[in-house]
Amino acid sequence: MGRVTARFPVTRVTVGETVTATRRPDSVSAEEPLEIRVNGSPLAVTMRTPGADVELAHGFLLTEGVISGIDDIRTARYCDGAVVDDESGQPQNTYNVLDIQLGPNVPPPAVDPSRNFYTTSSCGVCGKASIDAIRQQVRWPIADDPVVFDPAVLVSLPDRLREHQRTFDRTGGLHAAALFTAAGELVHVAEDVGRHNAVDKVLGAALLAGEVPARGHALTVSGRASFELTQKALMAGVPALVAVSAPSSLAVEMALEAGMTLTGFTRPPKMNVYAGAHRLSMP
Repeated sequence: MGRVTARFPVTRVTVGETVTATRRPDSVSAEEPLEIRVNGSPLAVTMRTPGADVELAHGFLLTEGVISGIDDIRTARYCDGAVVDDESGQPQNTYNVLDIQLGPNVPPPAVDPSRNFYTTSSCGVCGKASIDAIRQQVRWPIADDPVVFDPAVLVSLPDRLREHQRTFDRTGGLHAAALFTAAGELVHVAEDVGRHNAVDKVLGAALLAGEVPARGHALTVSGRASFELTQKALMAGVPALVAVSAPSSLAVEMALEAGMTLTGFTRPPKMNVYAGAHRLSMP
């Protein structure tokens, strides 16, 4: 398994009355490609922080509408990568290629330009061939989720998430996501160089634990609420998305349409509620 951080020598420059420079080692977030195959055929390549790859793949297939439950997957295993051992001449297991075998009654995704994905650590799925391929069919409507959130709990979730960003403390270069109960109890948490990967890891862990649809829960993300992250939450049946930064217009429109509770600029003691304020226990 790859490392979640790497060490490099850096020159730290301090500008004051005089300019000083010191040489020291520093930790940066690791970034490596992960190829996701389905039934042996390449489907997606994502740039991610190594670790929780099985959860990431499960979450990706869930939020892209390929699977709807854990029973749809038979096996998940690492395959040999493209690196060849100098001595044996045989391919090495780089732990960067993961093959998912679907159940016998699960149709495989169409391997054509409209379903081939290349994702980056910054923007997620950037290569969909058409606008129609972006929206996924939501399996679990959330508008009727009766959960009620205490505003004091929601506004505290980013700080609770921050407490678990251990690799971020060392590198300052990772996004994070977490799934919380309505009472503010942490269920799953993940860090990754890609915000979409962190969400997929969390939702994949929930899927593996039999917690999808995640009714009565709130997904918290360390950055902004994009259309893609909002859609991923909806595909897992999460009724609330809490973002530290701003949402996009399409994220707000999707939340309003689906009946999701969406908050942005969630930093104690304030937050903006862009959709679903009816779930907050307020006067």
